Amino acid sequence: MSKQGISFNEEQQKEKDPLSEAPKKDEAAAFHKDISGSDKRSLEKNQINFGRNQMTKRLEPSLNWKTTVNYKHKGSVKEIQEDKHTGKLEKTRLSVSLGRAQLRRKSAEKIEEIISDSSSESEEDEEPPDHRQEANADLPSEYWQIQKLVKYLKGGNQTATVIALCSMRDFNLAQETCQLAIRDVGGLEVLINLLETDEVKCKIGSLKILKEISHNPQIRRNIVDLGGLPIMVNILDSPHKSLKCLAAETIANVAKFTRARRVVRQYGGITKLVALLDCAHDSTEPAQLSLYEARDVEVARCGALALWSCSKSHANKEAMRKAGGFPLLAQLLKTPHENMLIPVVGTLQECASEENYRAAIKAGRIIESLVKNLSSQNEQLQEHCAMAIYQCAEDEETRDLVRLHGGLKPLASLLNKTDNKERLAAVTGAIWKCSISKENVTKFREYKAIETLVGLLTDQPEEVLVNVVGALGECCQELENRVIIRKCGGIQPLVNLLVGINQALLVNVTKVVGACAVEPESMMIIDRLDGVRLLWSLLKNPHPDVKASAAWALCPCIENAKDAGEMVRSFVGGLELIVNLLKSDNKEVLASVCAAITNIAKDRENLAVITDHGVVPLLSKLANTNNNKLRHHLAEAISRCCMWGRNRVAFGEHKAVAPLVRYLKSSDTNVHRATAQALYQLSEDADNCITMHENGAVKLLLDMVGSPDQDLQEAAAGCISNIRRLALATEKARYT
Repeated sequence: MSKQGISFNEEQQKEKDPLSEAPKKDEAAAFHKDISGSDKRSLEKNQINFGRNQMTKRLEPSLNWKTTVNYKHKGSVKEIQEDKHTGKLEKTRLSVSLGRAQLRRKSAEKIEEIISDSSSESEEDEEPPDHRQEANADLPSEYWQIQKLVKYLKGGNQTATVIALCSMRDFNLAQETCQLAIRDVGGLEVLINLLETDEVKCKIGSLKILKEISHNPQIRRNIVDLGGLPIMVNILDSPHKSLKCLAAETIANVAKFTRARRVVRQYGGITKLVALLDCAHDSTEPAQLSLYEARDVEVARCGALALWSCSKSHANKEAMRKAGGFPLLAQLLKTPHENMLIPVVGTLQECASEENYRAAIKAGRIIESLVKNLSSQNEQLQEHCAMAIYQCAEDEETRDLVRLHGGLKPLASLLNKTDNKERLAAVTGAIWKCSISKENVTKFREYKAIETLVGLLTDQPEEVLVNVVGALGECCQELENRVIIRKCGGIQPLVNLLVGINQALLVNVTKVVGACAVEPESMMIIDRLDGVRLLWSLLKNPHPDVKASAAWALCPCIENAKDAGEMVRSFVGGLELIVNLLKSDNKEVLASVCAAITNIAKDRENLAVITDHGVVPLLSKLANTNNNKLRHHLAEAISRCCMWGRNRVAFGEHKAVAPLVRYLKSSDTNVHRATAQALYQLSEDADNCITMHENGAVKLLLDMVGSPDQDLQEAAAGCISNIRRLALATEKARYT
């Protein structure tokens, strides 16, 4: 054939004799004449492959069929019936099938439109761009062989269909080439149509193939587009346990993106998957399981796998809760079957991001089971248990439960196993959240976890570094731990991390550096490594959290530096930068900048510079705030800035005094102290005293003179004294 230059269309081939498969010359010539130039080149290139496969074809059993369905018009096996007299197959219900497929697509699209506005998904997965194999691409022989098998699926009877499905499974379906070969020739439509037949064997074969190829993101999207998910959800009601398992596993693979999870929920899939969890006999030891019980356990495991994928959606988590999923998951958590535990813990880990689930986990003795499984030999199980603890340990009671059940020691020991980065990220995250409690920090110090954490500051992925630095940030709130970090050489790698771009990492690093700067020895190292300059440069970062964290870290650096005033002045444009940050809309940024200005203003030269940059009107503009944290640091900044020139008068002119008086009605003692000190400084100006008296400051300050806080006492008494002195002078002047 290749010598004669005859092109051949395999999709319209009529296979009359298994030992003589070459087409007639006139038919080939007519077809050759009709095709375009580009298609001709493609077909001519594929002639060689066809010739090489002739011997293979002769050795294959002949099914004596005639393919009547073109790959562009997909029909189901139900729509293709065999003529018993002629041995040929005829298409009888193609139009019905096409109509049904179109209805499925329209139905799925309509559902997505309805729920897109009301559903609050926890993540938005990007669907990968679709791409198909080029017609003239260099493709392996498996590609063409799979396409032939797909044609057998379209045109065969039940026996031929089962044989074709089995033959298709012999290929390596994990390869993308094989997966796309099935898709490109219309095999996905056929496989999905097979799921609607009454033949269990055909359904099982189809699901086994769909389960394998649905690991491909493009295939997942195509399955959803073709309406495959609703059919799989319906199969979950089947009495055949094998079908249930395969359908649930395939749903687990497909529901990796938001749109698929929505479809599963809309068709009642969450309720049906939760029902599968009730099949397992968790009290039975694995060695004692009968075949029947083992199938029950497998059904529950597959249901948990599917729920794990679906639980990345907030709406699906709520649907699981309403369907009674949590008690079943909690029961399965006690199972001795390790392969069951992984999807169960994974599902709980996802659900733990919801407050309702966290409360149920705390109350349901789930923490005890999670801690127990930290000592498992299965790395994946350890990872998900640690991640679940990470999600739940925001709550103080949960952190205490982890300690009481002995979970801190296995977490500390897992820090030494750094080969599995996913597990290491989960473990360091759990340690970070558990370290929020001081009692846990003490335990971690006993287990030498702080030294190990310092050793993980280099050559680790960012997700690990974020958690490691976060844990150190909690630990270094105590003097003893700050000393350990310094002696272990942790200051330099921490300062090196200040040049990164990861927002979460920068927030955590600045917190640790700021905490370490409290120690004079550590501050010397930070200064020598140019750490203060790096912190100052982070004030230009576009993320407000990074700006705020950097400003907080600068406060102890300025306070504990040997020559802080000169150090600050050495930063070109630094003072102007920090004053301009008072124009921010973020309350945390404003509070941190006010705290930094309080420390900067201790140096008179720097105070003069920031006054020239307009610090007084900017601080005055912030006075009308209800945020106690901002009130506290704003009042301190105003108090310090009153020490230069006529700033006291300027604050009065910019209407900052009356709002400050209202701060005295706050319930926060820190606000009272800072406000009394600011009013004391402002009361050195007569006009300010009048404003204070008119706004009822005297009565409020009199109550604070009896405060147990000595600084508050002195500031309140001093302010009252200045107001009283002005009143006496005014009265005396009136009589004279």
